[in-house]
Amino acid sequence: METAQLDQQTATALTIEQLFAHWQGHRNLTRKTIEAFSEDDLFNYSVGGMRPFALLVVEILDLTGPGIEGIVTGKWKGMEELAHTTGNYPKTKEGLLSQWDATTTILNQFAPQVTYARLQDTEAAFGMYEDKIYSTLMYIIDNEIHHRAQATVYLRSLGIAPPPFWERF
Repeated sequence: METAQLDQQTATALTIEQLFAHWQGHRNLTRKTIEAFSEDDLFNYSVGGMRPFALLVVEILDLTGPGIEGIVTGKWKGMEELAHTTGNYPKTKEGLLSQWDATTTILNQFAPQVTYARLQDTEAAFGMYEDKIYSTLMYIIDNEIHHRAQATVYLRSLGIAPPPFWERF
């Protein structure tokens, strides 16, 4: 691990706390999006050969919980250990929402431990994606937004109004 000599006084666009608050806003909106689906549609409905939203949620959970732990500790789960690979994930809407909330607790526990210096380290996230930690973090957030956008298309095609994207809290 290489660590740049940075501190919070280094020029930044936003603080780490602001970044994580922004992400939590997206997570709140994604949770509302999960809630908007019927259980059957959550697990079975798709458009154009894409995966059902439940499987996209599992991927988001896999990246968020183990991702924030890896970002803080430098100990990364391998892809073969993640639920979307093993198939070991909740099979009900209630179970997914419960796992979502548990992952939010993990995020809240680890996020305050992220430092500016750590964001500059280079590591292979999940044993295979070598990049700067800040880039990995942004990928995890962007991945969630991308999959929620897919869910928005699903909801609209089902005749369901998705939660407004600006209502994050």
